[in-house]
Amino acid sequence: MTLIKSISGIRGTIGGKVGDNLTPLDAVKFASAYGTFLKQNSNKEKLTVVIGRDARISGPMIHNLVVNTLIGLGINVIDLGLSTTPTVEIAVPLEKADGGIILTASHNPKQWNALKLLNEKGEFLNGDDGAVILEIAEAESFHFSDVDSLGEVTENDAYMDIHIDEVLNLPLVDAEIVAKRKFKVVVDGVNSSGGIIIPKLLEQMGVEVVELYCEPNGHFPHNPEPLKEHLGDICKLVIEEKADFGIVVDPDVDRLAFISNDGEMFGEEYTLVACADYVLSKTKGNTVSNMSSSRALKDITEKHGGKYKASAVGEVNVVTLMKETNAIIGGEGNGGIIYPESHYGRDSLVGVALFLTHLANLDITVAALRASYPQYFMSKNKIELTPQIDVDLILKSMTEKYKNENISIIDGVKIDFPTEWVHLRKSNTEPIIRIYTEAPSQNEADVLAERFVSEIKEIAGI
Repeated sequence: MTLIKSISGIRGTIGGKVGDNLTPLDAVKFASAYGTFLKQNSNKEKLTVVIGRDARISGPMIHNLVVNTLIGLGINVIDLGLSTTPTVEIAVPLEKADGGIILTASHNPKQWNALKLLNEKGEFLNGDDGAVILEIAEAESFHFSDVDSLGEVTENDAYMDIHIDEVLNLPLVDAEIVAKRKFKVVVDGVNSSGGIIIPKLLEQMGVEVVELYCEPNGHFPHNPEPLKEHLGDICKLVIEEKADFGIVVDPDVDRLAFISNDGEMFGEEYTLVACADYVLSKTKGNTVSNMSSSRALKDITEKHGGKYKASAVGEVNVVTLMKETNAIIGGEGNGGIIYPESHYGRDSLVGVALFLTHLANLDITVAALRASYPQYFMSKNKIELTPQIDVDLILKSMTEKYKNENISIIDGVKIDFPTEWVHLRKSNTEPIIRIYTEAPSQNEADVLAERFVSEIKEIAGI
């Protein structure tokens, strides 16, 4: 398996050859590069980095390697232990730290792990900084500290509770009205840290919790990406328990999906739509999502009198555009909620709390709430790349062919038709072209996708 190096960090499968997988040597190398980067960009005598991990099996091993590498560089570490991506993100500025590392491969299966890198604001690094860290790693230009200048470790296991308190204190979160509704909710924590923090949050909001796969042992009971094909167990349990709805998070708790009271998927794309609908109903403002996200967010935003903008794919791109447009909520169609009133990072806790408050205020079922939103359907396809396929030529040809349509070339090519759209882009992490379409019906979305797959293959000569 190829080791994937990107501006946001490094990820790969555990074991195997150095440089091909995420081996102990690779973990030390990239932790060294990150620490070196921080030291090169600071005049402070002593730096501090916050570290947390999800519950995957390789977590303790990678965690020990990374912590001790930073100590060797003379950097102090605040160790949160078992944690979540958004928890580490809020801890960095609260601790006045110089950066943060989350040890998680997010929604990837258990054989994967990764180092996600944060700046002093608790936000993902931008492209320029990420590129510098990769250069430092490649050159292996590290300088470690002498014995009298080693860093120190401070353990702090309180941050999950601090995170919950921060969410409950948000002005638009109303735990009292939620408690009055006496909701019953099933939680699938995919046997990671979400199995601890989400039930805790719900209980503090007066919600009855039915736990499913909430033991943080790292043995994921199903593919941890919260997609319909992986969630048969919770869909069934929501009906059996006569629950109001179900909650599913990925291993590091930055992606959030809901199951309606009828056992059907609420839709990952509609997590952000529902939360934005509530926030916009209380606070006028703008929204942002990436170009591969549902048009429903644009519809809801305009209904509330706001303006919607689409960014290139990637959380750092969404955050950058949110800041530029003063967006009050944004995120990605994969179930990622970014609410600046809390922090600039995808946060499932924020999403759960806003969603519950919204539902309690409306006093309707989750299925009824989903039915109240604009109905769009997506088709997500891909074409495997070969050395013979010229992606740039394909995208250029498509841009020329559809030049009379509403086109964006910020990230690949997105073509907006009156009632549907298609987004074509080369993946940042896999040798594929992604073809995403959306239309008023599943059949229309599928037909549109098939048409563009055929057109791409024709241009590519495959």
